[in-house]
Amino acid sequence: MAQVALISIDSRDATPIYAQLERALRAAIATGRLKVGEQLPTVRQLAVELSVNANTVARVYTELERAGVLETRRGVGSFVAATPEQAHPPDDYQRRLGAFITRVQADAARAGFTIDDVIAALGAHRQKGT
Repeated sequence: MAQVALISIDSRDATPIYAQLERALRAAIATGRLKVGEQLPTVRQLAVELSVNANTVARVYTELERAGVLETRRGVGSFVAATPEQAHPPDDYQRRLGAFITRVQADAARAGFTIDDVIAALGAHRQKGT
């Protein structure tokens, strides 16, 4: 597994390298490990440090720039442009919410509650303002 500070790539993972790199960069921003305005390594530096093709890194940087996550300043470098909230992939919210709901349903079933019990309890909890 190649690793640079906050970014790691696992060559044994079936996920394409560019997807791993994009996810790692977004995660580092979303968790605050990379801050707005912070400069990223150059394409070449990151490619060498992670032992990946420079075109792969360039592709990820370009896609993240189009998404507004990074900002590239010609002759200076690439910088974090997104806040942690903005760094999540567009479909990430729905994916995480779906996974959460699945866990809640499974936990409720194991505890002997129906989903209607959970919804009613959440509604009552919300009414109390807690």
